[in-house]
Amino acid sequence: MASINFPPPGRGNADWRAAGLRYHRLSWFFRRKFGCRVWKISVDGRFGCPNAQSPTGTGGCIFCNVRSFSPSRRGPPRSITEQLDDGARRLHRQHGVEHFVAYFQPATNTYAPVERLRALYEEALAHPRVVGLAIGTRPDCVPDEVLDLLAEIAQRTWLVVEYGLQSAHDRSLVWLHRGHDYAAFLDAVGRSHRRGLAIGVHVILGLPGEGREDMLATARQLARLPIHSVKLHNLYAVKDTPLAAAVAAGAVRLSGLDEYIGYAADFLEAIPPGCVVDRLCGDAPLEYLIAPEWCRDKSAVRAGIEAELVRRDSWQGARVESRESRVESPE
Repeated sequence: MASINFPPPGRGNADWRAAGLRYHRLSWFFRRKFGCRVWKISVDGRFGCPNAQSPTGTGGCIFCNVRSFSPSRRGPPRSITEQLDDGARRLHRQHGVEHFVAYFQPATNTYAPVERLRALYEEALAHPRVVGLAIGTRPDCVPDEVLDLLAEIAQRTWLVVEYGLQSAHDRSLVWLHRGHDYAAFLDAVGRSHRRGLAIGVHVILGLPGEGREDMLATARQLARLPIHSVKLHNLYAVKDTPLAAAVAAGAVRLSGLDEYIGYAADFLEAIPPGCVVDRLCGDAPLEYLIAPEWCRDKSAVRAGIEAELVRRDSWQGARVESRESRVESPE
């Protein structure tokens, strides 16, 4: 498989350790970046997904039910402004937060003509309480003209493009029906990095067929790339998905809580301290979640991961290996 050359990533700022943290929390990054508390508001541009809709796709990822990811898909369509107004009111009332990042989350948020993308992104930025954008997408759905648009907007505001990778192992991507390989991810990272974009990555831990060393291989690959942030997810099943059917049939075993805590702690130790940890686990609304039950309590999962790092007397980046600038597929 072809390799891609990147400048070696630095170990990054680890000031969060001076605050007694065990990993580089998103809340810490936002406070340092903006000088105040900033939260994300998920917004839905009603995008589709090429993997689910294109004749060349797989019919969609085995875990995906977009209605479980977005409250807006469970009701009548609302504008971006209406969604932001509602989210801002709710988060201000509950948590006193005044400033927000508009997170284009459900489906593939670059899967549209550039002018439609521009209109939706600009609508979000026009909201008086929005200080930045997060764009969730697939590594095989970012043509150059879309990345050029994101780079243009990033000159005016904080912006991160978040790629759903899930695993650096092609065999796992095939099992997940992702419809792209690891090489597509490397290509997207390279073209994004050349435009100066902040890059986020989504990873699933506990995939069938992946052991501890496989997950660490994904972490080590990301540690050698110019990655701004990472989101960790446990594999969980929601209604009306192939994964839910496989779990019900006993064909797939999902990780237990203690297993996942160990996987996440291992992963954090293997990524650089400058990489922002956007999320430590995934969940779904009660009416959609099939299993595992433990991921309903995200606070307990986070506490468990932190307790494991304390038990190990460890922290994010504690086992980052020396890295070369040449990056290749682990396959």
